[in-house]
Amino acid sequence: MCLAASVVIGGPVEGQSRLRSEVDTTLITVGDRITLTVEVEHGADASVVWPDSLDLSPFEVLGARLRSTTTEGDRATSVADFSLTAFELGALEVPSFEVELLRADGEREVLRTDRFGIEVSSVGADETGDIREIRGPLAIPISPVRVAVWALLLMALGAALWAALRRWRDSRVPAAPVELAPPPRPAHEVALEALERLAASPLLERGEVKEFHIEASEILRRYVEAVFLVPALEMTTGEIMDGLERAEAPGEARLRLRRLLDQCDLVKFAKVRPDADGSGAVVDLGREIVELSIGWVPRDARAADVGLEQPAGPAVEDERERTAVVAPSGEGEA
Repeated sequence: MCLAASVVIGGPVEGQSRLRSEVDTTLITVGDRITLTVEVEHGADASVVWPDSLDLSPFEVLGARLRSTTTEGDRATSVADFSLTAFELGALEVPSFEVELLRADGEREVLRTDRFGIEVSSVGADETGDIREIRGPLAIPISPVRVAVWALLLMALGAALWAALRRWRDSRVPAAPVELAPPPRPAHEVALEALERLAASPLLERGEVKEFHIEASEILRRYVEAVFLVPALEMTTGEIMDGLERAEAPGEARLRLRRLLDQCDLVKFAKVRPDADGSGAVVDLGREIVELSIGWVPRDARAADVGLEQPAGPAVEDERERTAVVAPSGEGEA
């Protein structure tokens, strides 16, 4: 039995967003899988922001699969499949969760899935077997050989620490003159070269899809730290997007970065495995993000440039007038 529900948000039919969710069955046994499918219809200029993590207790999320977005005219459809299971008996409920829709102009729209009732039954028990007695805890025998090995390891560790301390004391010499390091390379050059190396790496050929997406995410996070001064390596995807919004980063670059980080998070945490084309598209998306933000100037630097272009104030003009009056008097005395 399959249940489906849909949520429609918006005004006219042409611009409205619609969320439809369904489960493939409402009756399972303990440990069986059910699939929750969430489909979002939206404008082609918007993108769906899937949750970084899901808590659908009493159900456990076994995995998620993000399908490729399909576009028809000015409408697009994004679909995600979530694999769930339960280890409790009785009538349970799949809770609702939020899905965000991010438009190109930065406006956010929140949609919610529906709740679904699921009946979980037992797989059956053998009532004919005898109840076994509870066994006591097993004693762990202490072996003299094991004690001797641990003693030798502790002695070796102590000797290594003592030798390291002596080498550190003997190697203390006056510090050499500090040589000025060459100026750092532009962040966009470093990021583009890193993306080229990733595209040429054999990770996808070896089936290391997760490692490929982790490396792509770290390249863009380092670029965000260098250009927008947002500590992206220590932030979640949502915190990064909030920091970029406060830094007034370009809107198109933020939109593409959100799509890239969402795909990397699904591969890393939800065990999604995109095909080769979908994984390779991450590199192209990263190049677009870097190229869209080349030449971006921080807000403080823009304010400083405006201040330098302002004309001299009244105090400066008064000082110039006093200098002009005093100069002729000095020449007469000479």
